[in-house]
Amino acid sequence: MPEITVACLDMAGTTVADDGSIMAAFGAAAAEFGLVPGAPGYDEAITFVHDTMGQSKIEVFRQLLARTGDTSEDRAQHANRVFERSYAESVHKGLVRPLPGAAETITALRAAGIKVCLATGFAPVTRDALLDALGWRPLIDLALSPADAGRGRPWPDMPLTALIRLGGGAVRELAVVGDTASDVESGLRAGAGLVAAVATGAGSRESLAAAGAPHILDSIGDLLQLAGVGSPQSLSSQSGAQ
Repeated sequence: MPEITVACLDMAGTTVADDGSIMAAFGAAAAEFGLVPGAPGYDEAITFVHDTMGQSKIEVFRQLLARTGDTSEDRAQHANRVFERSYAESVHKGLVRPLPGAAETITALRAAGIKVCLATGFAPVTRDALLDALGWRPLIDLALSPADAGRGRPWPDMPLTALIRLGGGAVRELAVVGDTASDVESGLRAGAGLVAAVATGAGSRESLAAAGAPHILDSIGDLLQLAGVGSPQSLSSQSGAQ
């Protein structure tokens, strides 16, 4: 395994649990256009949303509307605003929380000299509200949305932007971790030295394997051993002994 200097970690499903808030927000947006349970096209739309989980939300709405023959950018933007507003309400209600071991893993990576970027398909305003609600701003080195990098997943723009902005070296020093096929594809396209998926989010082990994930982890905490980093406890003990 190459030495890792930058880790680009997904948020929802990888480091953050939202208890269904993402799908509820998609439901609120879809209802604006009559896509409600039982309506024609609803089941197909939900399947499409699941299949594109992890991608830029505005791109998902553009594609979703295009599947119905609607290419209106205004309608796509409206749907995205409804989604972002609904998800922000879930954040403010405290329905979004860290996955077990996520904060400790980020802390351990940084203690080992690895810079950490949190990447997401959310718009920057929603991403920042989520970081504030979790109190994670001091915990990380960088946070990226598709708007910050050019394109969202499955393109490699976000992990490569993280590597550049955080002063990493070659792409083999980059680790990319997420819970969807789009995360895996993004990391592979970036040429990251370490690409791993976690089985705590939207993607099944079967879909993650089919996407070509070299490693499928039970949780984000398993990244430490894979990256050659000690556990949070061992790092803390080493620091206290110095």
